[in-house]
Amino acid sequence: MEIAASLPKGFQTAGVHCGIKPDAELLDLALFVSDSPCIAAGVFTQNRVCGAPVQLSRDRVPSDSIRAVVINSGNANTCTGERGLRDARQMTERLANQIGCEDESVLVCSTGVIGHFLPIETILSGIEQASTQLGRADSNLLNSARGMMTTDTVPKLAMREVALGGATARVTGVCKGAAMIAPNMATMLAVIMADAALTTDQADKALRHAVDESFNCISVEGHTSTSDTVLLLANGESGDKSLNEVDFDAIQTAIDEVALELAKSIVADAEGADHTITINVTGAPNREQAQRMARAVANDVLVKTAIAGCDPNWGRIVSCLGRLGIELDERDITLQINDVTIFERGNPVEYDETSLSQQMRAERNVSIDLLLALGDGTARFWTSDLTMEYVRLNSEYTT
Repeated sequence: MEIAASLPKGFQTAGVHCGIKPDAELLDLALFVSDSPCIAAGVFTQNRVCGAPVQLSRDRVPSDSIRAVVINSGNANTCTGERGLRDARQMTERLANQIGCEDESVLVCSTGVIGHFLPIETILSGIEQASTQLGRADSNLLNSARGMMTTDTVPKLAMREVALGGATARVTGVCKGAAMIAPNMATMLAVIMADAALTTDQADKALRHAVDESFNCISVEGHTSTSDTVLLLANGESGDKSLNEVDFDAIQTAIDEVALELAKSIVADAEGADHTITINVTGAPNREQAQRMARAVANDVLVKTAIAGCDPNWGRIVSCLGRLGIELDERDITLQINDVTIFERGNPVEYDETSLSQQMRAERNVSIDLLLALGDGTARFWTSDLTMEYVRLNSEYTT
């Protein structure tokens, strides 16, 4: 299902097939361009093995002079040495030449297979081609979202509008991701555009807050990728001036909501998944420990395979909490699956196992609620189940 979204003022995008992917029907290059310089911030992978585009873009933000982002899909440009860095620079140089700005005002992202050199001449020609197709229509935005996709089955977009004094600001985001997804981001790229007037400090603060509440709260299989990048570009063209505290809070909420919608769309599109799982932890000693608990459940292969089999095997979930080194025992834990209490304060509860299993089989969304009484720490994570189809897809990825 495609989500309707429109660009903020002063932005143009394009998506084309340039030839990285063998299927001419699949777009593999995307451009995001602002008419005027943007305040820009970025959050990047924490994997120390990171792609050349991550290294280059990370050095260029925060900034008050970013004009564009170029993204290729089908090749991650990772573990490609000096040639990879040179190719990434050439991508930014070519787009800068096309739109009339400095090379340092262009950011770059790549996603796809690791360890292959980019077909750089193909990509440079593609950048020239895509530059002629830049536009402000919803179809341009949709094509840019498609140009980022690798194993995604649907393009991923989100939009919010917010009143700022006499102006209406728009926040629009696109992302890609379906696997290699883990907290602290994963094989996912996102570009969030806003026509609000932010300072570099505000943009950096807003993006980090949004990422912590969204992209850092999702997991497919717990693998932190080499290419993860989330970028925020704000060009101030909505007409609002410097933001007061109330206006900044409103923009923060819009950015948070866009990021969360995009993050959840990644989990919903997880490779081979049959279920989307929401994990809620309440009553942990503090937020950090609540997040550790939620993350442990989200990444546990035994939990994920149990959900795939529609098996409410609660022992696997409770066991996750006991191995984290947090001061608790089974009497501190109450567990619900789809609002059915199956373990309460250290004791199993009688419930209709067959009925719950059938419910899990009939519904795509599964909730796991861990209710503790150790403090006021809360956390929410989203993940997917782990199916035989996931194994098949990832066992055949390069061959």
